[in-house]
Amino acid sequence: MAGQRWNLALLQMDIAIGEPERNFAKLESLLHEAVTHGTKPDVIVFPEMWNTGYALDRIQELADQYGERTEALLSAFSRKYGVNIIGGSIAEKRDNGVYNTIFAYDRQGNRAGDYSKIHLFRLMDEEKFLQSGDRPGELQLDGIPAGMMICYDIRFPELARKLALGGAQILFVPAEWPNPRLHHWRTLLMARAIENQMFVVSCNRVGVSGTTEFFGHSMVIDPWGEVLAEGGEAETIVRAAVDLSQVPAVRNKIPVFEDRRPSLY
Repeated sequence: MAGQRWNLALLQMDIAIGEPERNFAKLESLLHEAVTHGTKPDVIVFPEMWNTGYALDRIQELADQYGERTEALLSAFSRKYGVNIIGGSIAEKRDNGVYNTIFAYDRQGNRAGDYSKIHLFRLMDEEKFLQSGDRPGELQLDGIPAGMMICYDIRFPELARKLALGGAQILFVPAEWPNPRLHHWRTLLMARAIENQMFVVSCNRVGVSGTTEFFGHSMVIDPWGEVLAEGGEAETIVRAAVDLSQVPAVRNKIPVFEDRRPSLY
């Protein structure tokens, strides 16, 4: 990383429902493509539930026990190539149930943070099969404060604001956001960027799972709400460069955080 500039790579991938072996193989292929073609990324981001998809009726048998397989792959890869990884989210099995969890790794292969989805999406029956997390997703990468949310979480502006108030300059959002709600997806992500004056980096899946279609449109949005990069509806790697020094500049230009009156709301 030169100064506060990051090159990003978003792995906008299709996910084979209920087939972890296929999904791990595809992810490894995309990871190697991300670091060997084009500009080497400083941060790589994946979609939500990339290891199993929404095979919720079999999630107990398919989920990664304590994320051990995921950790072995991502820790070794980040250390070998010197990249930060926001490892999308996986179905992670613990003693008390299965969680929808992000594991993040720094350039040395150390776990930089983790986050389990707080808001479970009832339209896809998440609450019937998954446990909800109990804390916000906070971490630092290269000394930069960052935040993590998952898919449905972006409909809850309080969570993004809490992360911003905690210092986050960039928000990572893995997702499996389906048709037909593209307008909601784009609008909510841009709103989170504008109101919190931070970068928003969202990685959505593509493909079809059962009768549900996923449209991709992974996005990188700057603190003014401008879209720096956006994927289409096919499997691809979305790349963008962000200048993180833009965050304090924007926050000084329009001092939203100084002008808040939380005693009134």
